[in-house]
Order: sequence, then C-alpha cells, then structure tokens
Amino acid sequence: MDQFDNLEKHTQWGIDILEKYIKFVKERTEIELSYAKQLRNLSKKYQPKKNSKEEEEYRYTACKAFLSTLNEMNDYAGQHEVVSENLTSQILAGLARYVQELKQERKSHFHDGRKAQQHIETCWKQLESSKRRFERDCKEADRAQQYFEKMDADINVTKADVEKARQQAQVRHQMAEDSKADYSSILQKFNHEQREYYHTHIPNIFQKIQEMEERRIVRLGESMKTYAEVDRQVIPIIGKCLDGIVKAAECIDEKTDSQLVIEAYKSGFEPPGDIEFEDYTQPMKRTVSENSLSNSRGEGKAELKFGGKPKGKLWPFIKKNKGAAPEDFSNLPPEQRRKKLQQKVDELNKEIQKEMDQREAITKMKDVYLKNPQMGDPASLDHKLTEVIQNIDKLRLEAQKFEAWLAEVEGRLPARGEQRRQSGLYDTQPAPAVNNCAQARESPDGSYTEEQSQESEVKVLATDFDDEFDDEEPLPAIGTCKALYTFDGQNEGTISVVEGETLYVIEEDKGDGWTRIRRNEDEEGYVPTSYVEVYLDKNAKGAKTYI
Repeated sequence: MDQFDNLEKHTQWGIDILEKYIKFVKERTEIELSYAKQLRNLSKKYQPKKNSKEEEEYRYTACKAFLSTLNEMNDYAGQHEVVSENLTSQILAGLARYVQELKQERKSHFHDGRKAQQHIETCWKQLESSKRRFERDCKEADRAQQYFEKMDADINVTKADVEKARQQAQVRHQMAEDSKADYSSILQKFNHEQREYYHTHIPNIFQKIQEMEERRIVRLGESMKTYAEVDRQVIPIIGKCLDGIVKAAECIDEKTDSQLVIEAYKSGFEPPGDIEFEDYTQPMKRTVSENSLSNSRGEGKAELKFGGKPKGKLWPFIKKNKGAAPEDFSNLPPEQRRKKLQQKVDELNKEIQKEMDQREAITKMKDVYLKNPQMGDPASLDHKLTEVIQNIDKLRLEAQKFEAWLAEVEGRLPARGEQRRQSGLYDTQPAPAVNNCAQARESPDGSYTEEQSQESEVKVLATDFDDEFDDEEPLPAIGTCKALYTFDGQNEGTISVVEGETLYVIEEDKGDGWTRIRRNEDEEGYVPTSYVEVYLDKNAKGAKTYI
C-alpha cells in the first residue's frame, strides 16, 4: 500500500521523459526546416538572374558545374524538408496522441488503486469499531455479573433487587454475545477483503501499471528507431546529390572554357604590319607615319592627297570611344560586331513571331465574334489588330536594317560606304584642306589624337566614308511626300515626322524599305517607306527650292 506514491511519481517521470523526447524531435524538425530554407535561399541567391550578363557567363563549364551545384543543393535542401515532414508525421503526431492516452490510462489505474485502498481502510475501520464494541460489551457483562453475585450474597437485599440484578446481568451477557458474533463476522469479511486486496486487486493494478510503463518504454525505443530510419531513408538521395556535384565538377573542361573565351573576344583583325622607319634626317620629306599611334587606321585624307594608301591598323592600341555605342555596333571588332548583330536579328525575329501569333489570335477571335455576335463586337478588335500590324511592320523594317548590316559584316553585301543608303544611318563631313606639315588626326573611333608637328596643329576628322564622300554636294529634291503616320526617328540617320506633314524626297526607296527625305537644309534623314506617300517629280533634274 505504501508503494502507490512511489509508483505515481515514477510513472509521471516516465511521461515527462516522453514529453521531453517529443520536444526534442519537434525542435529537430524546426532546425531541419530552417536549414532547408537557408539552403534554398543560398541557392537562389547565387542563381544567375534571367536576361542578365550573369546568365551569359554560365556557358562556361566551370560556371555550369557551379550551377549544377546550386541545383543539387536545392535538392539537398528538399531532403531536409522530407526529414522534417517524416519526423512530424511518423513520430510527433503519434507520440502526442500516445501521451494523452497514457495520461488517461495512468489516471485510471491509480484511481482504481486509490479506490481499493480506501475500501480496505473502510473495512479496517469497521473491524476496529466492532472489536471495540465487543470489548466494551464484555466488560459491561462482567460488571453486571459481579453486581448480581454481590446482590445475591447480601442477606439485606430484597429478592426483587436480586432478580433485577440477575436480569441486568443476563442482558449484558447477551449483548456481549451479539457483539462477539458481529465482531467475528466483520473480522472474517475483513480478512477476505484483505486477501483480495493484497493478492488480487493490488497485484492486478500494479500489473497494469507495469504493462503501461513497459509499453511506454517500448514506444520510446520504437520512436528512436524511427528517428534514425527517417535519416537513413534520405541518405541515398543525399548521396546522389553529392554524386551530382562531383560529376558536374568532373565535367569542367579548361580547354573548352578557354576556347569559349577566344570565341567571345576574338576581334577578327589581322595583326598589324611592321612599323616603318621614319627618317627625321630629311626635314623636307617628313610625312605623317601611316603606322603611328595617332594614325592607326590609316593616313586619312592627308596621306591620300599624296596618293598613299593606309597599310593597316595598330588596333591593339586604339582607345575605346566613351560615348554612346552606335546602333550598328560599328565600334566593335568585326567578329564581335557580327555576334551582336546576329543576336539583335534573333531578338527581333522572336518579337515579330510573338506579334504574328498575337495577330493570328486576334483574327481568330474576330472570326468568332463575326459568327457569334452575342459573344462580342468584331469592330472592337480593329484598333488592336491595326496596332499589332503596325508593330509587325516596324519590327520587320528594324530586322531588315540589322540583317543588312549583318550581311555587310559577313561579306554578302558591298562595303558600307557603297551601300550607304542601305543602312540609312550615315552622314559625311567634309574635311579641311591639308598642307605639307605633319597633321594631328583622330583614331578610327574618334578618341585618340597625337601632335605630329611643332609648327602647326591641324585636326583632320576621319570617318568611314572619307574615300567616297569627301566633297559630296546636297542631293536635289526629286519629289514630295506626305507622312501617313507619325514616326519617331530615334536612331542615328533617321528623321522624325508627324502625321500629315509634307516633306521633300531626295532619294527614293531602293528596295530596303527606307526613303530619304528632307525637311530643310539642316534636317534630312531616312523614314520607313510605308509611313509616307511619295509623289515623285519625273522632270526633276536638279535641286528644288524649298522652305
């Protein structure tokens, strides 16, 4: 009976241990989720951003391997999330329910034990009470008997008093006998209850408590095994992630990366020729060196006046133009320019295809509206369809322009100076006269000059069209045109026009989709032919007067 308190403390300690383990597993799941989240954020942080320069870098094998590492780490993080989910579903959920059931079962067992304990205590109290009553009745019977005997021996006592004493003794003796019988009965009952208590009830309750504790211990052990098994299940997948990282690292090829660098940055220029000796011992014959740093592209007009021809470029030493890059990428070396133009053409073709798909979708929708007027008004799509068609025309004109430049770079068309109108973006500037003194001139990109003479300092501006357009006169007007749409000429060589505006035509469309027009003496350029309505003057032979 005195072990109930100890067992109650021990079983409560067992439940506390189970709850402590549940708390441990719960914190482990939180750590796994936090770790997985940090791994995913880390992987995302170093992922290349779309449509950025970073994305282009990932064509190198080393960067591809790094990208594979990031992807594998993302999968690796996923396995930690799996561990957290499995621990929650396979351990936490079941143990939480089991602890509640265990508390109820423990409460029931100890309630039964306390109830049995109270019952035996009640029986014991009844036994003690009957025993005391039997003892008291026996003493009262003895005193009554002694009083009767005393009265019977006294000759002075009347017979009536003796009879009364005798009757009182008999009553007391009967009460003692009744108490004795009651005490005997209660004693037998108590002994039976006590045997049941110690040999049946308490052992059964203790057995149930023992079984409850053993189930708790077994359940805790099974949870620990499950805990280890959850980790063991993801080990093969984590191993595959690590194998993927190793495989990606083994795919790194330094030769391939080197070749990509060469392809990316090769200029297409021929190496410069030898620099000729400049003889300064003959002052009268001093000329500008065609291979000097200030004249890396060629002599320009100064040398051409004497019949000389540029022999080459000292291209590695040319400074880059810090201004805005031209639209045709003419500031780049040939190979780089070709790649940029090809990229631009591909982008425009994608945009054209996108607009054409949109046009097709709008056309189909319009047909549906025509067949089923209740679904919508077909006229409501006309504006959008016109806008899409105009966008397609603009993109096609833009693509033709870049394709022309690309063809020029790839050698399919004559040099840009001969197809000046084809690009529609170039103007020439007449160069000043050149004297016999050494000249200072700009390098091909217009950024580097060098003084060649101590006596004079004349700067000659060289362009790509010096040879062809040194003294070009303004072209005469050959007709007029009316702007059908507003055109925002943002590119170099184009001119902005407003819808309804009348201008002069100085060069008609040669098949490339561009017409050269003039507003006044200072404003001329190219506009898309589809944007203007041209009225040619067939009798025009010279320049016409204009406002």
